[in-house]
Amino acid sequence: MTQNEQRTFVVKLTQLVWLLFGLLEALIGIRVLLKLMAANPSNPFAILVYRLSFVFVWPFSGLTQTPSAEGMVFEFWSIIAMLIYALIAWAVVKLIWIVLYRPADGSVVSQTTVVREAAPPAAPQAQVTTTEVNRTQTG
Repeated sequence: MTQNEQRTFVVKLTQLVWLLFGLLEALIGIRVLLKLMAANPSNPFAILVYRLSFVFVWPFSGLTQTPSAEGMVFEFWSIIAMLIYALIAWAVVKLIWIVLYRPADGSVVSQTTVVREAAPPAAPQAQVTTTEVNRTQTG
């Protein structure tokens, strides 16, 4: 498997994880809205949502008080479940990247080349003196 194919596979797998957890989040969110609106619990759609979502919110049920007024119920523990599942989704995606994605070469090589020029050969002393003399006479 080439590196490009491997990266594509990992991206597709993480997209699938986000999709599945996104559907779960939406299901729990619909449950919260139905409870807040005091939806008819004998309605087929409400029954479907409550039964499908119960499996996922059950571990959190009773975690906090459930305020209610005139049939409207605020399941705060369902909101907590949504936060926990979002964190789990994030952790699963990070784990997939760590375990399945391997760059071709994990090391970074840096090379610096320094080129030093040889010092020009020293001029004979007489020429240096002459140059100094010419400078002082013209200056």
